[in-house]
Amino acid sequence: MAGAAAAAAAVASGISARPTAPRRASTGRRARLSVVRAAISLEKGEKAYTVQKSEEIFNAAKELMPGGVNSPVRAFKSVGGQPVVFDSVKGSRMWDVDGNEYIDYVGSWGPAIIGHADDKVNAALIETLNKGTSFGAPCLLENVLAEMVISAVPSIEMVRFVNSGTEACMGALRLVRAFTGREKIVKFEGCYHGHADSFLVKAGSGVATLGLPDSPGVPKGATYETLTAPYNDAEAVKKLFEENKGEIAAVFLEPVVGNAGFIPSQPGFLSALRDLTKQDGALLVFDEVMTGFRLAYGGAQEYFGITPDVTTLGKIIGGGLPVGAYGGRRDIMEMVAPAGPMYQAGTLSGNPLAMTAGIHTLKRLTETGTYEYLDKITGELIRGILDVGAKTGHEMCGGHIRGMFGFFFTGGPVHNFGDAKKSDTEKFGRFYRGMLEEGVYLAPSQFEAGFTSLAHTSQDIEKTIEAAEKVLKRI
Repeated sequence: MAGAAAAAAAVASGISARPTAPRRASTGRRARLSVVRAAISLEKGEKAYTVQKSEEIFNAAKELMPGGVNSPVRAFKSVGGQPVVFDSVKGSRMWDVDGNEYIDYVGSWGPAIIGHADDKVNAALIETLNKGTSFGAPCLLENVLAEMVISAVPSIEMVRFVNSGTEACMGALRLVRAFTGREKIVKFEGCYHGHADSFLVKAGSGVATLGLPDSPGVPKGATYETLTAPYNDAEAVKKLFEENKGEIAAVFLEPVVGNAGFIPSQPGFLSALRDLTKQDGALLVFDEVMTGFRLAYGGAQEYFGITPDVTTLGKIIGGGLPVGAYGGRRDIMEMVAPAGPMYQAGTLSGNPLAMTAGIHTLKRLTETGTYEYLDKITGELIRGILDVGAKTGHEMCGGHIRGMFGFFFTGGPVHNFGDAKKSDTEKFGRFYRGMLEEGVYLAPSQFEAGFTSLAHTSQDIEKTIEAAEKVLKRI
């Protein structure tokens, strides 16, 4: 009970669940244990874990695509082992090409909040598909989803749909510069706002996962006006405003970091940024590509009660199809062409399939008890993992908000990317590979948040915690 209480306190405060008995298996012992587990599985008539087909497909992919993938973190560079090639998904589960089944906590990196391949969403998509996949012209569905987004998100009075979170942040960046007539922006170390040149300075997500420096190919001029500060450090931001008075167009941030692991904003941090930006005539931009419609129906800004000037969205508002959006106050958004002079366009923006998936996903999220359920199961998950971590002798810390969670192999607390980098990433890699063998799919990086869905059950959570205990005992 003491271990459970410590873990629960860790979730609430960010303080670690301390280990009771440090243990670590040698490489040789781990290899022998793997052979023994396979033999036991065969004796029981269970299917031994294999990724032979995944390996064959991935080896072929490396000859066709850079690194064998179309997004870097999928290559398992930071966790080691064989990347898994998937064949199908449904609800809270995924199946790979070798027939292995997994409980999924990636959710296509966030969109699958109601579960994969939802029957009602799929039926609506088929109906829309029969009318055509893309018009390249206005359609009624754009109005419907726009009205839903505007009514839900406190800061948004007008919205522009695009095709990805990166594109949304690119549009927002150009918009804040056009509106303020200023060029400098502030971003935070470890926060990721897509791969536009101006944002690839001390970035998170795959940049953090692979340990890359600021990306080659980005000209110095593109990042010269990008200022950075540690996350959760309002004093550092205040200093930047003092040193660049009247020159900063906007502050960009994830209101809860998901691209350096799960790092919540500390009390008072968001309100301090709101005050600093207002005092200097700068804009506050919440990148809610991950947190939008996940922490609350109105996103992190509803959850924390802080309203930014501009918001970027993605993932959930497309229900699993490619989508993004940026929106904000009417006077700001009327700068966007054709209403105003700031140009941005997209061939597939507002396409009927993405709009349909988004509409029916958001409809489901309005049902009573949605966010209470996400909070319940995610809390059970993270408390359970921290508890078994303490019992098996590992220093860990972590937390959750509604359907978003994360944990680190460090005593913590973790308040910024510098703290996150203290995590034992080698141990995370061993844990990750072990969880795959136990049928649990987590994000293949210590520096990525995890996600639950309405399709996850208490049984899924119990099985995941049992798997975590098995793996933590042997690494």
